[in-house]
Amino acid sequence: MASKLLSHLRALYNTNRHILSRRLSNPNPNFRLQRSILRASETLLHARPYSDAPQPVPINPSLPEKPPTNGVTTIDKKTVNRVSTSSSSLNEAELAKFSAIAETWWDAEGPFKPLHVMNPTRLAFIRSTLCRHFRKDPNCARPFEGIRIVDVGCGGGILSEPLARMGAIVMGIDAVEKNIKIARLHADLDPVTSTIEYYCTTAEKLVEEQREFDAVISLEVIEHVADPAEFCKSLAALTVSSGATVISTINRSMKSYATAIIAAEYILHWLPKGTHQWSSFLTSEELVLILQRASITVQEMAGFVYNPLTGRWTLSDDVSVNFIAFGTKNNQ
Repeated sequence: MASKLLSHLRALYNTNRHILSRRLSNPNPNFRLQRSILRASETLLHARPYSDAPQPVPINPSLPEKPPTNGVTTIDKKTVNRVSTSSSSLNEAELAKFSAIAETWWDAEGPFKPLHVMNPTRLAFIRSTLCRHFRKDPNCARPFEGIRIVDVGCGGGILSEPLARMGAIVMGIDAVEKNIKIARLHADLDPVTSTIEYYCTTAEKLVEEQREFDAVISLEVIEHVADPAEFCKSLAALTVSSGATVISTINRSMKSYATAIIAAEYILHWLPKGTHQWSSFLTSEELVLILQRASITVQEMAGFVYNPLTGRWTLSDDVSVNFIAFGTKNNQ
């Protein structure tokens, strides 16, 4: 079984590497991000403090969750109050979902296809912001040489590997053991990525171990945790003073409900049904505020927009659905 899985991973690796090398051959490091988004966020934050926003409860994944009406979330004639479920950032139901499909991480046509397609655009944003922050040359082959990066919620390693190829000293962590096993097997296929340290652990446990990194990255993870505020505090604790933090997620908007859940999961079947819960999404204003309270100041933000004609994602000022934020840790 292990040898068969390894052969399958090797075949997927060769195919995906060829695709990614073409897409990443010339990422645009000069993408200009308007700061009007951040100014708008600062204005709205005073009107809706995150501490007053109740937290989501687990939703039956077999039914599409509907946007809230009169302060509650409705699910097929049933209503539940959005209240906090746990002081830990781990969400056992979400871990079970991803454990069930862990072996498909490197299948570019499988359940994680949207992430594979989005990955070059995510990397373009990360490359641009981190090179500017750490004063690196974005045009060189290994711009992250010597930068210590932790990929929190690394899954099968589809982000960790290109970061390592760009010269970073990478640690990937995930709470799902199957994800870590797949990530290790795939990374070992290439001597460059075999240097990645993978651990089945959590951000909180790394904080207890007093680990610190130059940059902390967590993409498409925060919408799956039980307590976003505590999770962000852990990310901040892992970031060195004046270090960088990058987070991407999905906005809690009517547009995201229509596209990221109804269309992506129930019509186009890009994702397994129940992958996302609308009530677990954060608005861009909420994310800015909880990061601010965790001593992370958001410097740049951009949206991801999908073009169905080209089948590609591009960076945009539209943060109404998928978006990514870059922040720096305040000097302590």
